[in-house]
Amino acid sequence: MGFLRLQDSLPMSFPPMAAQRKETLMAEQSKTPEFDPSRYKQLPPYLRAIFFIFSALGIATATIYMTNTTLFGWAMPSSVYFYLLYLFFLPLAYLVMPARAKDRAGVPWYDLLAAGLCFAIPMYFIRYYYQIVFVGWLPAPTTSAFLIGLVYSALILEACRRMGGTVFFLVCLGVGLYPLVSQHMPSILFGIGYSFKEIISYAIYGGEGIIGMPGKLTGGILVGFLIFAGMLISSGAGEFFLNLATAMMGLFRGGPAKVAVLSSGFFGMLSGSPISNVISTGTITIPAMKKIGYPPHYAGAIEACASTGGVLMPPVMGMIIFVMVIITSIPYAEIMVAAAVPAFLYYAALLVQVDLHAARHGFKGTPRQDIPPFWKTMKEGWHFITVIVFLVWGLLYMRWAEVTPYYASGLLLVLSYFNKKTRMTPRRIAAAIDSIGKLIAQMVALILPFTFILVGLVITGTSASFAAGLVSLGGGNVYLILLLTILACYLLGTVGFDIAAYIFLAISVAPALEQLGLNKMAVHLFLVYYPMLAVLTPPVALAAFVGAAIAGASPMKTGWTAMRLGIVIYFIPLLFVLEPSMVLQGPWQDTLFHAGTCFLGILVLAFGLEGFIWGLGRVEEPWKRAALFVAGVAMSLPSNTSTLIGALATLVMLAVELAAKKAKRS
Repeated sequence: MGFLRLQDSLPMSFPPMAAQRKETLMAEQSKTPEFDPSRYKQLPPYLRAIFFIFSALGIATATIYMTNTTLFGWAMPSSVYFYLLYLFFLPLAYLVMPARAKDRAGVPWYDLLAAGLCFAIPMYFIRYYYQIVFVGWLPAPTTSAFLIGLVYSALILEACRRMGGTVFFLVCLGVGLYPLVSQHMPSILFGIGYSFKEIISYAIYGGEGIIGMPGKLTGGILVGFLIFAGMLISSGAGEFFLNLATAMMGLFRGGPAKVAVLSSGFFGMLSGSPISNVISTGTITIPAMKKIGYPPHYAGAIEACASTGGVLMPPVMGMIIFVMVIITSIPYAEIMVAAAVPAFLYYAALLVQVDLHAARHGFKGTPRQDIPPFWKTMKEGWHFITVIVFLVWGLLYMRWAEVTPYYASGLLLVLSYFNKKTRMTPRRIAAAIDSIGKLIAQMVALILPFTFILVGLVITGTSASFAAGLVSLGGGNVYLILLLTILACYLLGTVGFDIAAYIFLAISVAPALEQLGLNKMAVHLFLVYYPMLAVLTPPVALAAFVGAAIAGASPMKTGWTAMRLGIVIYFIPLLFVLEPSMVLQGPWQDTLFHAGTCFLGILVLAFGLEGFIWGLGRVEEPWKRAALFVAGVAMSLPSNTSTLIGALATLVMLAVELAAKKAKRS
């Protein structure tokens, strides 16, 4: 997630390999650019100590609240809990993220002042929490309350600029100030107007403000999973999952590419961010792919696609899924299960294309002596598998919901002592606390600004106007409305904020789509998937561009290749919103049938995309490849007629290709 580089948090060791191969791989990695913009390593000792203490206190606060532990008979109110999290973690964002590049060498006085204010102002909120929550400060009752709210708003926006960039800052600021002019806007942009004082009051003291969705998302869900991720990272899970993927896939043709696909899926539960996934695994897998013959742009694209899918891979998914939990009130366990089939189809498509590309070009696997033994790897990291199984069991069977990752973290701490290599020693526990502090500080700085987006959309009523306008523009035709929604998802995603896009569309378009008869779970997963297109699709394609930087390839060429490799993500959401059984919202027989035909369709379209058919060999003619692609897409559609047409077309093309091969041999 962002500035936390997994390489900085755990000692990444390579599987056993020949010395020359290892040196070559290390040399290639040393050429990769520095992606960590934080100044954590440059903090003086006293600030390191403050960082550690605040992180430890914040983790303890979250654990006490989420496990319903009372302090001397006092149960912590939820608003006080949220304010305490902001008090401990928002100052850390100012300590580690400089305002300017030249500030990385040290912490200037204005950052210390900002951090101090981020600590002091929530204490004021805690002092008056009862009046804020139960009496209501809308608008702020005194000038001092308004000024304190204004200063805190500025601090939140500056933290979001440092963490998310200038564009993110401008989006949050622009939408937050929209109520000033909304009453003058035309058509679907019209909304109720509010004064500047009212905007600040709603953002800081209102139910839609910082103790609303941002507090529930951060304190109620995310902190627990970030603690779990930080524990996994610090105990060496990254190395284990990379070695496990290598042991499982390394020997097969194109092994390093398959390792990239599998390991990036594993790493999704550690970082929750496509960019972090690319950086953490790509610095190892991309050079390995290049070494066996994959072109640089192809290697970078594979890693970008695999890393993007990691955010959507159960059991621990990306932050956008946790936002969905808050907005829809659907339990996380249900969303996790529903997302399993689309995630499987996405990764199956990647693995198939990687294998076909390797077969077409005659790539081999990794030499056996460079592959870690599977059972030895499992023996060294069995407890990581155990805690993940425990997490799934706690979520699905025990229904522990958001408290599950706290229990899983405790179990991981205990089980780590069974292996000397992964034992959570005091030094590792301290490193874990620091890592968790970085993760939560970043999340607080990125989530709090959504307050202004929510306020700007909700209090003005603009979200309802936008939804009504979209339905009107689509003429009530569900297919046209879905296509317009896809376009809106992509356009909003291109500014780099899939979560902002989801929030806007979830509170505006989703209710309208549900009124048209579409399934709620399918609609919201649909809105989760499509903003993700921007990280793979040129001209933005941020994940692909990071992969290109590591691979030393053309960014645009890598982006177009990533778009082709990730083709499934472009139509799978449309399929499950039209056929909700694909997200387990229907009879299991329908799920098996539609998921099965979709999988077969993916195989066929991969034959066309890569120009290779298992058992028949290379397909050279462009028209044949195009026909296979179209047949595969038709077979994937959730319609018996299109599935039958696609299947018949596939059989015809396979027969034609088989006859051509026989004629060529004779």
